[in-house]
Amino acid sequence: MFKAHFKKKLPTFELEVDISLSQGILALVGSSGAGKTTILQCLAGLQTPSWGEINIHDKIVFSSEYGKDVPIRNRHIGYLFQDYALFPHMTVEKNVVYGKPKKGSNPNKALTATNVLQMLKIEHLRNRYPKQISGGEKQRVALARALMTEPELLLLDEPLSALDQDTRSSLQQELLKLQAQWQIPFILVTHDVQEAEMLGDQIIKLDHGKQEVLKKLTIAQ
Repeated sequence: MFKAHFKKKLPTFELEVDISLSQGILALVGSSGAGKTTILQCLAGLQTPSWGEINIHDKIVFSSEYGKDVPIRNRHIGYLFQDYALFPHMTVEKNVVYGKPKKGSNPNKALTATNVLQMLKIEHLRNRYPKQISGGEKQRVALARALMTEPELLLLDEPLSALDQDTRSSLQQELLKLQAQWQIPFILVTHDVQEAEMLGDQIIKLDHGKQEVLKKLTIAQ
């Protein structure tokens, strides 16, 4: 469960955010520069809102009123970047375990590298380097690394945009299965309204910092 109500001043407009999700996938759509990635970065702690509050799993991670801003490493968030951000000098396995918490693991969500590599069907790639695998395989590796953080919220920044249609369709189905299995909120940024319709339990369109609800989760939150 997460709730976020904040504002962020950007060069050409003020981003206003008022979103919440207890389960399922929230899809953020809109043109480039609408504020989609900024929302993810504020939730993750990579940017600081100008005002407001962010609550993740009943814990306040940002509050302008109380002067609280929890570091990214303590927010229990998985972040799949648009460009995957894999370390080129590390094997697939080392990239994946890089995200594993050093201590304080949740035994109900703790994964081994083998667990997550098998789950995403990339165990055979564990000793390869990023330059030796395809775009779809890189996406799975980046997702595996995000899951190894044992997240309470998973952020996905246009994770499928660079993939061919067949690979994209396959991974869309994998994301739906993974969310159902993992039972944590996902926030997905996409330019593709059709993809948002397929994956999103909620859909919010952003336009110059203003949000419009296109689809709302019917289950009580």
